[in-house]
Amino acid sequence: MASECEVSRRAFVAGVSAFVFGAWTDPPAVTKRVEKLYKIAGCRQPNDLQFVPDGLWVLDQVDPNKAFEVRPEDGSIIQELQTESIHGSGITYGNGALWISSTKMADPKMPPRTLKVDPKSGKTLKSWVTPGSGLYGKITPTSTPSGAHGLKWVDGKYWMAVPASGKLFLMEPETGEIIRSIPAPGVRTHGLAWDNGFLWCVESDGRVIYKLDPSNGRALERIQLTRGDPEPHGLDIHDGVLWYCDAASGWICRLV
Repeated sequence: MASECEVSRRAFVAGVSAFVFGAWTDPPAVTKRVEKLYKIAGCRQPNDLQFVPDGLWVLDQVDPNKAFEVRPEDGSIIQELQTESIHGSGITYGNGALWISSTKMADPKMPPRTLKVDPKSGKTLKSWVTPGSGLYGKITPTSTPSGAHGLKWVDGKYWMAVPASGKLFLMEPETGEIIRSIPAPGVRTHGLAWDNGFLWCVESDGRVIYKLDPSNGRALERIQLTRGDPEPHGLDIHDGVLWYCDAASGWICRLV
């Protein structure tokens, strides 16, 4: 039987081949302007975003990861949580808890996990092995499996981008079971946002944000950022406006 890493490697190669050799057609482009809003004090590598009624959660990728709840209007901090996540790339909120994708693990021999986290203490309440984890991109002798990137809570479930699998998974949160999956757009999929029945997905390598049909993964629109813009990593939507963050530069941005 093939190992999880071998399966993920095959999925990655197949996905790249389809993307490069004609199975992928870019959808129509939507023009947006990047508005750089602020950097958050103490949050050095913001890697994902999640709006909640009383603020905005931002996950810092610096290990071990902290999660910051901030005021969206100015980035001032409401609360700061120390979590057990390592190199985390996704954060969402539902069922009274934060859900965080620990993209790596403190012990590199252990498979990456998805964490259910207490939003007051930062303590891990439960965790599950992330499906589709594995090696992707530039693989070296020291490479370790990579887990999920973006997460987004939708109607009691959550969507999860796992680059090594070439898929976006819809997950049953309390069991960690896969409900279904759709093809991912491109290679380094990252942040997700739910927009009135449609799913936006970041593809960081191409600096593109795709609007997808969540029933089949078909790309309907795209927003193309430039090399001069902060690189898109995390994503969410607020009052119909897409927000994103860049772990490299630290900027919180929105598209207007």
